Amino acid sequence: MSLVCAISNEVPEHPCVSPVSSQVFERRLIEKYIAENGTDPMNGQPLSEEQLVDIKVSHPIRPKAPSATSIPAILKSLQDEWDAVMLHSFTLRQQLQTTRQELSHALYQHDAACRVIARLTKEVTAAREALATLKPQAGLVATQAIPSSQPTAAGAGGEPMEISEQVGMTPEIIQKLQDKATILTTERKKRGKTVPEELVRAEDLSKYRQVASHAGLHSASVPGILALDLCPSDTNKVLTGGADKNVVVFDKSDEQIVATLKGHTKKVTSVIYHPSQAVVFSASPDSTIRVWSVAGGNCVQVVRAHEGGVTGLSLHATGDYLLSSSEDQYWAFSDIQTGRVLTKVTDESAGCALTCAQFHPDGLIFGTGTADSQIKIWDLKERTNVANFPGHSGPVTSIAFSENGYYLATGAQDSSIKLWDLRKLKNFKTITLDNNYEVKSLVFDQSGTYLAVGGSDIRVYICKQWSEVLNFTNHTGLVTGVAFGENAQFLTSAGMDRSLKVYSL
Repeated sequence: MSLVCAISNEVPEHPCVSPVSSQVFERRLIEKYIAENGTDPMNGQPLSEEQLVDIKVSHPIRPKAPSATSIPAILKSLQDEWDAVMLHSFTLRQQLQTTRQELSHALYQHDAACRVIARLTKEVTAAREALATLKPQAGLVATQAIPSSQPTAAGAGGEPMEISEQVGMTPEIIQKLQDKATILTTERKKRGKTVPEELVRAEDLSKYRQVASHAGLHSASVPGILALDLCPSDTNKVLTGGADKNVVVFDKSDEQIVATLKGHTKKVTSVIYHPSQAVVFSASPDSTIRVWSVAGGNCVQVVRAHEGGVTGLSLHATGDYLLSSSEDQYWAFSDIQTGRVLTKVTDESAGCALTCAQFHPDGLIFGTGTADSQIKIWDLKERTNVANFPGHSGPVTSIAFSENGYYLATGAQDSSIKLWDLRKLKNFKTITLDNNYEVKSLVFDQSGTYLAVGGSDIRVYICKQWSEVLNFTNHTGLVTGVAFGENAQFLTSAGMDRSLKVYSL
């Protein structure tokens, strides 16, 4: 005889008896009923869980449902189960399709939002640049852009072509340049061939070792320092231009960044520190030259002298004018106070991009390097090409005038450095470097006694003998800039490994 639950009429798994009604119940069912009603379900009298009496029986065997006692009944059960599974699968497929559509819509909305954000970011950047340009001299910016797409005058026989004559080299400017050159020439003659007593001697220079290395000046995501300069009045101030589009002023004595100047839209390839003002200059392939205030940390002037990337930058000895060269084949002479281009010239007969530019120490002549391996010497007052130095076999990468005013050093992509005598207009020395050596930077010290070369490594030569006195291979990337401290008391270098290094005793 099997026990049957009075509530479910099924064999109970955990049977118990109520002493109130003497009926058998499934324990979980009667406990639920008591929790809800507190009475016996048979006679309605009060009943609690503690009154229930468990019945000890062997494990009950549930009788098979009448529907599963024959093969047709079992097949019917299996068919019903299969139908239920198929219906459930169909429902899941419908839900999957709906979810896919919702995900596709969400991704489309995300993509649209990203496009809107990118456009707004671009507009904000453009607005900030415009604001930075307009702030210092709102009335002058409109006159900066000088039309350069069409020449206004061309000399006969392929003479240099000049545009922007409406601004022009006024007699006052030419007189100012001449007066400065006269002063500088007189000072040079007074100095004669004597070198400063404080100048480091070659035997001491050869003992220089790396004393500091700084790698945190520019972004690590776009590594590389592409340009280097020192403040002439305080050589602890180092100026660098990076592949991250930033210009950084760094104090090497405090080992602190003084200013990070942002505004260029492409990498910064040339930088200059003004000798007497807290002002720096930078140039970039974004076709602009920017004038920055170090104290304010902002751009105070944008000089738009070129239509192509600016490849070279040099400050005139007066400190008031900038020389720039560009891939658009022009060199330009600009006023840094107003941002105006005073004159802009190209050599029609060459038809070749300019790769670098440098003023002679007197400021009345300057040199430019070209992509077809030529070095051209120009007369600034006459705006004419007065001499050409052929001899290199690759694009000219760097040129440097010696302080003595007689020597010009040039480097190109032919793994050589050539020294030229400006009095005799000829090459008097060629320093052949290792195969595949890349020359990126040339600089004489302030006395014209030493020549530093930056590229695949760093080398320092003593002038006249042109013998190597130093060689550093500390950089893990290409060296893009080298600079001497005052009286060659130290040497600095920067490179594509993102580091600024200092060498001294």
